[in-house]
Amino acid sequence: MSTIRVAIDGPSGAGKSTLARAAAATMGFLYVDTGAIYRTVGLSARDRGVDPGDEPAVAAMLPSLRVELRYDEAGQQRMLLNGRDVSGEIRLPEVSRYASAVSALPVVRAYLMETQRELARKHDVIMDGRDIGTVVLPDAEVKVFLTASPRARAERRCRELEERGTPQPFEEVLRDIEDRDFRDTHREAAPLRQAEDAVLLDTSALDFRQSLEALLVIIRERTGL
Repeated sequence: MSTIRVAIDGPSGAGKSTLARAAAATMGFLYVDTGAIYRTVGLSARDRGVDPGDEPAVAAMLPSLRVELRYDEAGQQRMLLNGRDVSGEIRLPEVSRYASAVSALPVVRAYLMETQRELARKHDVIMDGRDIGTVVLPDAEVKVFLTASPRARAERRCRELEERGTPQPFEEVLRDIEDRDFRDTHREAAPLRQAEDAVLLDTSALDFRQSLEALLVIIRERTGL
């Protein structure tokens, strides 16, 4: 029996993970946060003092990594690095810069590609990232390009950081988002772009409930569920 694959791409801070997780729970699909996988590799580079832009150095590090994606009793995705749960640590702002750099390396993308595709072969999935609909799952039944303006994404990110007890100045968060947008859209390996057959969903003026409903409408229309 074939599986249903929903690919959600978009820039950093667009709410992909939150919306994809909620949509997966509603539809009974497996949620796969690919950004968390790259963040785990980025965290390892940071901890080992490896330049995340140095491909030979990062490639030399990969064989010693055991990156595992598991789900807890509540169905939440957990990331393990060599047996250690790093699900919280990979969300630190500084790790974002490492994740963006390592995710631009072809050797890292090739290393993690099969892990992502294997999940989609075994389960109905909602998978989010930067190149899911263009590279990882180019034949996905549903493709959505989820975006929002840089300022809207910065405001949401600031609220999230405050809730976690790690607040940052708005202008600093906005600058980080704009810098990452540039890196993600200009990198040589699988740059961020909207797939030709993806539905554009801009949530700048939508709250969470409205955004989720819009996403579910797209999925249901494309799958007939």
